[in-house]
Amino acid sequence: MVRPTFRHAAAVCLLGLTVAACSPTIDTRGNLAEKARLDQIQPGVSTRDDVAVTLGTPSTVGTFDPNTWYYIGSRTEKTAFFRPEVVERKIVVVKFNEDGTVATLNEMDHNAGQQVELVERTTPTAGRDMNFIEQMLGNVGRFSGGNTGLRQPGVGGQRR
Repeated sequence: MVRPTFRHAAAVCLLGLTVAACSPTIDTRGNLAEKARLDQIQPGVSTRDDVAVTLGTPSTVGTFDPNTWYYIGSRTEKTAFFRPEVVERKIVVVKFNEDGTVATLNEMDHNAGQQVELVERTTPTAGRDMNFIEQMLGNVGRFSGGNTGLRQPGVGGQRR
């Protein structure tokens, strides 16, 4: 029978920490509506209150159409120091009729989304560029200590 030594125990602990550090961290953001909850909503039957009770408060309401509710959610995995990877993204769009009942219920996944490239250019401003010293000392000497046009407290203009 071989007795474990301190080196063996340290190696096992180090191996365990290494494996644990590489396991992904899963984050859920937003409202990922489950299929069972979505099945409870019936177009033409369910009302706004029914949807709010079943799915909760919408992530956002349509800007130009308040009869459209959006439920947006995503699940990401992050391993160690790498960037998070989107594993699941779901958008549920609920449209209501004028009488407040559900007209349509649509589900979209991350394949329906569009990648938007950010523009990093800047708009130049008119005028001259000032360095740090000019900005700090720009107003020195501009104003005289004379009459500023402000009334002194208790002098003139009082009503009785």
